[in-house]
Amino acid sequence: MSSLRIVSGSANPRLAESIADALDVTSGASAVERFPDGELRPRVEHVGGHDVYVVQPTAPPANDSLMELLLLLDACRRARARRVTAVVPYLGYVRQDRRTHTGESLGARLVCEAIAQAGAERLVVVDPHTPTLEAMSPIPVETLSAVPLLASRLTAGRTDRTVVVAPDLGAGPLAERYAAALGTSVAIVRKFRQSGTEVSAVELIGDIEGRPTVIVDDMIATGATIEASLHILHYHARDVVVAATHGPLLPAATERLRALGLRRVLVTDTVAHRDTAAPLDVCSVGPLLADAIARLHQDRPLAELAAHR
Repeated sequence: MSSLRIVSGSANPRLAESIADALDVTSGASAVERFPDGELRPRVEHVGGHDVYVVQPTAPPANDSLMELLLLLDACRRARARRVTAVVPYLGYVRQDRRTHTGESLGARLVCEAIAQAGAERLVVVDPHTPTLEAMSPIPVETLSAVPLLASRLTAGRTDRTVVVAPDLGAGPLAERYAAALGTSVAIVRKFRQSGTEVSAVELIGDIEGRPTVIVDDMIATGATIEASLHILHYHARDVVVAATHGPLLPAATERLRALGLRRVLVTDTVAHRDTAAPLDVCSVGPLLADAIARLHQDRPLAELAAHR
C-alpha cells in the first residue's frame, strides 16, 4: 500500500496540521505564489506515488479558496500522486443546488465537476447544505457529519426541557438529528428571505415557552437567519444557544452576533476562525477527518462517520 500524505492549502492550515498530527503522517510540502494580478500558482512536493489528501475548505474569499483547491489538485496529479482525494470540510456553492429563475447556473454541480476535472478521485465534505450533492458529482462523495460532535458538546449543562429550534423549514431534518441525539423535542421557525443579508421570521411552530433552546443550522454566514429567529424566540425562550457546523462568518455576522448578546455560538473549525471576539465555542473536526482519511486509505467503510439525513 502506498504511503499517505496530507497536503494543505492556505485556507485552513491549522486544521490540516491537526489531521496530520492525529494520523502521525508527513505533510506534503506546499506553497502558493500570488501574482500581482491575483493569479495563484501552488506548488507541491514529495507526493509522487503517494495516496494524497488535499485539505482546503472553500472559506471566504470563496473564489480564491476554490481556485487554489483546483490548482493544488492538478499539481498533485501532475506530480504523479497515486490517488488524489479532495478534503473540503466546508464546500462553497452547494446552496446553488437548483435553479429558481431562468438564466441561473447550477453552481453546486459545476464545482463538483471542476474538482473531478482537476484530478480528484474522491471528495470528502462535512454536513453540506444539500443532501443531493453526490447525485451532482461525477466522483464519489463521502459526506461526514459533525452533528454527534456538536450534540455531545451541547449535552453539558443541558436538560430534558431543552428544545432544538430549526431556523427554517429546510433545517427541520437537521434539527431532528440534534433532537434525537439530545433526547428532546423540536420547534420550527418559518422564515422569509428578503435578500442575501436580510431575513424575516414569520411564525413559530412548537412549544418553547420558558424553556432553554438551541438554534441549529448547517452554517452561519451573515447571521441574518439567527437574528430573525431570535426576534421571534425572544418573547418565549428562557435561554438561547446557537450551534452550526460551519462558521464562515463575514464581518457583518460577527457584529450581529455581538449585538444579539448571545453567550454561546457553537461551531466547528471547518473554516478557520480569526476573529475570537465573537462568543464562539469552537469544536475541532480534525479527529473526525483523520479517522475518515485513515479508513479511506485502508479501504474501510465510513458508515459510522457518515451524515444520515
